Amino acid sequence: MDAAVEAQSRAGWQHELYDLLRENGITQIAYVPDAGHSVLIDRSLADPGVHAVTLTTEEEGVALAAGADLGGARAVLLMQSSGVGNCINMLSMIKGARFPFLTLVSMRGDFGEGNPWQFAMGQATPAVLEAMGVICLRIERPDEVIRTASAAFTMAFKAGQAVAVLLSQRLIGAKPF
Repeated sequence: MDAAVEAQSRAGWQHELYDLLRENGITQIAYVPDAGHSVLIDRSLADPGVHAVTLTTEEEGVALAAGADLGGARAVLLMQSSGVGNCINMLSMIKGARFPFLTLVSMRGDFGEGNPWQFAMGQATPAVLEAMGVICLRIERPDEVIRTASAAFTMAFKAGQAVAVLLSQRLIGAKPF
């Protein structure tokens, strides 16, 4: 399979995930640009029913999710595992303010990683999120995406929990170095 066909095949689950976001009432998508989320970002920018917000730092996305909830809307934060460390203080307000929180985290520092700088935060991401009260659901294969993301929507928006869906490098593909 050539690289272009493999990339398109790998992106199929991202289109299904975007459709699921919209079916579940997501109207605000906050993100820091990231190749692992490129399909979701590009579709959100092209979707007139979505307010796509480019962030200067990931922690702004936590506040955006709080504001969306206060305004009766649903938001999702797209970030890379290296950005989780930027959110620690803001994540502490989720329990106190009692708002639902959903983030999709493209993981680095695991399967096939070639950049040594990505390992520290990539390996710490689940523990950091869990220490801040965020439930982590990890996806390794395309056939797990819809079922896991659907569970995350229920947990976040029906049960009012903070949930992170960790999109593994086995799923998104390791960046070549």
